[in-house]
Amino acid sequence: MSTLELRSVSRFFGTYAAVENFSLSVPTGSRTAIVGPSGSGKTTLLRLIAGFESPDIGTITLGDTALASPDTFVPAHRRLIGYVPQDGALFPHLSVGENIGFGLAKGMENRTQRIHELLDMVSLNVTMAERWPHELSGGQQQRVALARALAQRPKLMLLDEPFSALDSGLRVSMRKAVTKVLSNAGVTAILVTHDQEEALSFGDQLAIIRQGRLIQAGPPKELYLRPIDNETAAFLGDALVLQARVQDGWAQCSLGRIIVDGQSADDHARILLRPEQLHLNLDSQLSHATDGCYGVVVGSDFGGDKCTVMVQLAAPSAAQEHDAGDLTIPVRVPAIACPEIGARVQIAIKGTAHVFGAERRACA
Repeated sequence: MSTLELRSVSRFFGTYAAVENFSLSVPTGSRTAIVGPSGSGKTTLLRLIAGFESPDIGTITLGDTALASPDTFVPAHRRLIGYVPQDGALFPHLSVGENIGFGLAKGMENRTQRIHELLDMVSLNVTMAERWPHELSGGQQQRVALARALAQRPKLMLLDEPFSALDSGLRVSMRKAVTKVLSNAGVTAILVTHDQEEALSFGDQLAIIRQGRLIQAGPPKELYLRPIDNETAAFLGDALVLQARVQDGWAQCSLGRIIVDGQSADDHARILLRPEQLHLNLDSQLSHATDGCYGVVVGSDFGGDKCTVMVQLAAPSAAQEHDAGDLTIPVRVPAIACPEIGARVQIAIKGTAHVFGAERRACA
């Protein structure tokens, strides 16, 4: 078993805590994405796991092996951990084949065959073994870096923002290709990134790091729909946070009455909806005009296949429970169905609202 366990890990630079009291379990064969803003401690955490840094406090274990503890430190070259840096870091004076085989013994039996297997594994033609790094595209260089990291059959693969230098279309295709390679190889993997979409789509577990601390970890869908706080909600995507009065499993807010998830105490609170949970119906398409929450389209932002529409609420319920900012809200719709500015629309809600920790205040 090669489950990675971090227990109460901290790393200080002087009085500054780059990583503090960080605990996380990464199951064997799984893929975990660690996401956070720049300066949150992501790369330091990866360097601690790789063995490039030593923790000041805490333990790191991989399977039954203690990699770092108060009385143990296994150096990086003995950890059987692969590492793919942000820029690939290929050796410019070595051919592609020699880059991939860098960690393989020169006299190793079937060394050339192993290099060709690795090229095939990352979907590169074996003829590329004779090329030089400067003759490759950015995506090809990252594939070579991945093949080099896989050469010694690591127990764990660390990916340090490996797609950030690629253009958006190539970034998506490379992420899918790398995910497939790692899954086929059965290698446990950790990706650190500041790209929310990349983190959400990478694998089985998502961990949020902020100021060196673990904020929340779990399945990506769970964190997206049920984040622990407002800041996490906004970091993972567009978030509509509204003041509401929660009672008997329902929230009364500026959008009317919405069912909430989980067990929530009856009180004033903030609730979360994602823009894609809101759906628009044109007033002219409705058979009645008395029920539901209504609004007027006051702006739109075209984004290719999608369009974000700004709707100023006009329903009677809008006066019951709201902040001033609640009255104009974003709604994501297919671009082909984007209503004109000035159109009157009805807003329907799909799914449930997520309730953050109730914010106690006196009832009006």
